[in-house]
Amino acid sequence: MTTTVALACVQLPLTALLYGLLVLRGWRYRAAARRCALVDVDPYHAASGQGWYGDDLQAAAARLVLDGLATVNHRGNLRATAARAATGRGAGHPLPDALLAALRRRTAPAALGNLEQRDSELRSARQRFHARARAAAEALRPAPPRPPGCLAAMAALLLIGGMAFTTATVVDRVPRGPVEWLAAVAAGLAVGAQLVLLDRYGKVPGPAGGRPDPVEARMAALRPHPALAELAARDPEAERRLRVSRLRVRRSRNRGRHRRRTAPPGRPDPPAGGDQCGGSG
Repeated sequence: MTTTVALACVQLPLTALLYGLLVLRGWRYRAAARRCALVDVDPYHAASGQGWYGDDLQAAAARLVLDGLATVNHRGNLRATAARAATGRGAGHPLPDALLAALRRRTAPAALGNLEQRDSELRSARQRFHARARAAAEALRPAPPRPPGCLAAMAALLLIGGMAFTTATVVDRVPRGPVEWLAAVAAGLAVGAQLVLLDRYGKVPGPAGGRPDPVEARMAALRPHPALAELAARDPEAERRLRVSRLRVRRSRNRGRHRRRTAPPGRPDPPAGGDQCGGSG
């Protein structure tokens, strides 16, 4: 058996083994994606991290407004509905219920941004809810590949050395006969396939790889939150006010009330009624 034939007999099974590992990893990724598609992900958890537009707090407020448990004014201030507050009715979900409890603890309307920054009980309830939902979502995420260690580095060096040795041996001498020609072509194709494999093997599922994270893809399919979509269709102005409310983090009084104008010092107040132009008719 010549050297070219021996290299072909080694490189072909090695290439098949490496591609088998890649196929196995792809099968595990697709299985995880199927599990994510079948499991119910909480829409409020899917809305988290969306910033000021369409996040979980806005979705919770939209649910309260739709159910008549809260109202939002033109400045984006939320207030619990007095008639519903007496009955103790809730929204039936931990996050809207926590927001409703925060509104009922206050004596004046408040913006979402202000509540998120200053209400410690709401912040704690929100963190507990997302911690449980995050743990359930992480259980569905495919296991990330292990970081390369000494054995992986040695295996990569041996693979690259074998590819270099095979390439040098194949191009060093002209094959003799059809068997050596077939072995040389097979060894060359195996080396080329291994080069392609080295590029594909580094692409792991997730933001750093070529495939999307199945958990993130599942959560993206649930955005925007159904409560926000329903409120935008039913009352676009209220949905816009909630976006303004999410941005407001400072306390401020309601400036919608008109103030009584007073005359400058040294001048009498204008009369309450009658002609103020000073003319006589």
